Amino acid sequence: MNVFELMFVPMVLFMVVVAPIWIVMHYRSLNKSSRSLSEDDRQSLDEMLATVDKLSHRIVSLESILDADHPNWREAEKSRSE
Repeated sequence: MNVFELMFVPMVLFMVVVAPIWIVMHYRSLNKSSRSLSEDDRQSLDEMLATVDKLSHRIVSLESILDADHPNWREAEKSRSE
């Protein structure tokens, strides 16, 4: 028996059983690690959410000013877009 014949069965078992499980577990762990946000990403997200809150308050303020100065501005805008 040569080396190839001796290693054939363990090699096939490795390729059929161990290697697929190893590959699946590897990519599963990569997927789990990529799901979580890093600290910098979390900080950027918090800053963006704060900016969105400020901008939404500004939009509400601008709409209330427009409602006071030009009460029909919403209907005029709708007719322009159609």
